[in-house]
Amino acid sequence: MNETLNKLERKFGRYAIKNISLYLVLFYAAAYVIIAMDMSLLNYVSLNPYAVMYGQIWRLFTWIMIPPSLSINFFTLLLLYIFYNFGTSLERTIGTFRYNIYLLSGMIFTIIGALVVMAYLFISVPELATLEHAERMLVFGNVAMSFSTFYIYMSIFLALASVIPDMTILLMFILPVKMKYIAIIYGFIMVLEFLGSNMYNRIVLVASMLNFLLFFLFVRPTKVPTKSILPKDIVKTLKRATNKTEPPKIRPAAKHQCTACGITGIEAPDREFRFCSKCEGNYEYCDEHLFTHTHVVKTDE
Repeated sequence: MNETLNKLERKFGRYAIKNISLYLVLFYAAAYVIIAMDMSLLNYVSLNPYAVMYGQIWRLFTWIMIPPSLSINFFTLLLLYIFYNFGTSLERTIGTFRYNIYLLSGMIFTIIGALVVMAYLFISVPELATLEHAERMLVFGNVAMSFSTFYIYMSIFLALASVIPDMTILLMFILPVKMKYIAIIYGFIMVLEFLGSNMYNRIVLVASMLNFLLFFLFVRPTKVPTKSILPKDIVKTLKRATNKTEPPKIRPAAKHQCTACGITGIEAPDREFRFCSKCEGNYEYCDEHLFTHTHVVKTDE
């Protein structure tokens, strides 16, 4: 899956939205403005799967405005602040494109989960089929308020903890605790919440967390490999460099150049370039591949 993401990033990476966590928090701010005007207006933007099936397609996009809490208080603002910080930290760690894909997959899984909930309710509650259209719309409107980006944001925290488990944060701004311990506690809480919820809430929870499961199993950066896996053009250049009879062909000089994607400081003057301390040799990477590239490790042939 990493190789597939690398290919997609080369083709579509330029379209990735930088600092997307800020835009999501701004969506929440817009939702609170709507709540202050008339809370019932949220019914027109929520992820109501029954309404979507009847042509209200905009709900597939506007539901991300539904905030984790409908009340505005200090803890709500603190939660949004934490969401933003964890999101930007994960974006810096895995790269903007992969972070966009991570959020997008969480949203797609949630939409699929909403459709599964609708099918489950029609099967488990046969009386729904006898109700009028307006009454069914009202029933699924109440269910739709369960679908928000809350669990997706919590999956951001779990993803960051899986990448940087020993990172220390100040719990309640006082107590220093490592990320991995908080992640374990939160995982235990989620299991209890799953066991104590009804079936459609379980579907909501699982659907929102599937993106983390895929990330943990296939995408997250791993430890430094014992054997280097390099692009073919870099391997050829290294072989030429060790061959005295055939000097290596050097590309036109650029002040900075990323070893992973090949982009230079001339082509992308707004990017930052850094040398990797874990690669054996002088290998420079752009800010989007500094933490996600495969480290170069020299092996004895």
